[in-house]
Amino acid sequence: MSHANARLTLHGRRLLVARVVDDRRPVAHVAKELGVSRQCAHRWVRRFRAEGAAGLSDRSSRPRRMPTKTSPEREAVVLAARTRLRFGPVRLSAETGVPARTISRILARHQVPPLAWLDPVTGALIRATRATTNRYEHEHPGDMVHVDVKKLGRIPDGGGWRVHGRKEEFRGRGIGFDYVHAAVDDRTRLAYAEIHPDEKGVTAAGFLTRAAAHFARHGIPRIERVISDNAFAYRHSAAFKDAVAALGARQKFIKPHCPWQNGKVERFNRTLATEWAYRQPFTSNQARTDALAPWIEHYNTERIHSSHGLTPAARVSTT
Repeated sequence: MSHANARLTLHGRRLLVARVVDDRRPVAHVAKELGVSRQCAHRWVRRFRAEGAAGLSDRSSRPRRMPTKTSPEREAVVLAARTRLRFGPVRLSAETGVPARTISRILARHQVPPLAWLDPVTGALIRATRATTNRYEHEHPGDMVHVDVKKLGRIPDGGGWRVHGRKEEFRGRGIGFDYVHAAVDDRTRLAYAEIHPDEKGVTAAGFLTRAAAHFARHGIPRIERVISDNAFAYRHSAAFKDAVAALGARQKFIKPHCPWQNGKVERFNRTLATEWAYRQPFTSNQARTDALAPWIEHYNTERIHSSHGLTPAARVSTT
């Protein structure tokens, strides 16, 4: 396909050749008629005489040699790491030693689908995704903390369907749910989460107090605002409002039916589900619960966040 500013399309090149070769008209006259230089006209005529009609098609601008191109062996290492770890380019760079931008090109070249399109357990392609270019970030740590609750089905002893397959006796029905309360700092993405048996206002209030203490231990001594969705526990609970006031913070709510306004914690919930809750088949609910605190520590201190290329704890220290 011709580039956007090309004077001659394939049809125009054929017309030029027909007037010069078949009608035996001067190249300079035909070039002027078609609005191209004599050099350009001579080039297309020369290609036609050498290659026939195939010579009028566009050629790739790719160089014949690329000495610095990533070797197939190194590409294979990147693709294997992506399949095994299901990480993004930044984290794969730390694992493989290949620059993140190069990894992005490798994944695109091999048409590897985005992680958001994959099943978090099997890695199978399951869905498409939607993205937005409208992003924001508060200037200082503690300016805004996002809170939310993630609901997870409890795991029966011995494991559920992820261990035994989709058999009726392993469905785990009737054993209830865990409620993962989560808080994420807007600036640094420093996170804190706890598992509780409900999402009541008193529970959310106690969680917020402990989350604030966790942020203070990691270098965020003050919280200015707390934003949440319009769940009953956040909107109507006196205990939660008192907890926000005790922190000296201001409570904010997202616009109804606009969860992207609470996107920092919503995205954290997806990461939490992918890399903790569904990362491996657990054989009991307690085993999954015990794995949360180590994963939160890993998320804050070891896992590089793709939004700023640092771990959340490192972002606190740099700001």
